[in-house]
Amino acid sequence: MEWRCAGLGWPDGKPVLRWDCGRRSVLAYGRDIGFRAVGERRCVGARGNPCPLRAVVPGSATQARCPECARLDRAFSVAADGVPDDPRTYRVYLAWFGAGVVKVGITAEERGAGRLLEQGAVAFCWLGRGPLMAARRTEELLRAALGVPDRVPYARKRALRGALPAWPERQKELAELHERAVALGGWAEALERVPFDAVDHAGAFGLDGRGGPAATDGVVRELVDGGAVAGRLVAAAGPDLHLEVAGGGVLVVDTRVLVGWELASADAGAGVTVPVRAVEVVGGGAEQGGLF
Repeated sequence: MEWRCAGLGWPDGKPVLRWDCGRRSVLAYGRDIGFRAVGERRCVGARGNPCPLRAVVPGSATQARCPECARLDRAFSVAADGVPDDPRTYRVYLAWFGAGVVKVGITAEERGAGRLLEQGAVAFCWLGRGPLMAARRTEELLRAALGVPDRVPYARKRALRGALPAWPERQKELAELHERAVALGGWAEALERVPFDAVDHAGAFGLDGRGGPAATDGVVRELVDGGAVAGRLVAAAGPDLHLEVAGGGVLVVDTRVLVGWELASADAGAGVTVPVRAVEVVGGGAEQGGLF
């Protein structure tokens, strides 16, 4: 069986690696994990359909899609307003990543907190619920009125994650923004305001009350054929795995660059034999019985 990675997910609030074969590998904090890349990284296709060309994609790309599949996937995405008649209920949220760093966004109500976990939001609260386009219009209103972005770079999230204010401070910042948001005029009439209730993800991510462990020793942002990554999983957030490696350092593995690779098991002594980038300073063969 070919174990080709399909990405990191957060079902039930726990990190899980998914595979094209339909299986999942639950990732437990404190456990040693290791894998080795095999062959070439292949396009994962779009909208549940395989890439007809099985195109090779660059190892450092954050999306494992060839240009044609990327265009098709984008054309039918909610983010690009490709499905304005989506009948599902949507929620508008505030996602908190660190002191003073909050974004506004929307997600399908049926997904619950899944989208927030995938983004690496350390805490969040809901603002409203209703039809897609009402949620989208209100999202834009809130982004402008509150002065918060709709995107936060992953490098900034990683930098903030190592040292967080205590929960009362996180909760207070969200509460103040929620109060300002629901008091604004101009909300879409079809969107219902949601009472304040802050949710903390520090426990789900394996972070202690004040953040960490910080990834001070680099970021894995590319795999190569035969390259190995092995260490002890100490935390995870969004697409990032924090691995304690030989010598006690902590690396972040950006699992977006694992997608599309066939991965084979590697033992804990395999070390890290793939390119490792410095942490950005932000100012401010045989069938396997399983992996991990």
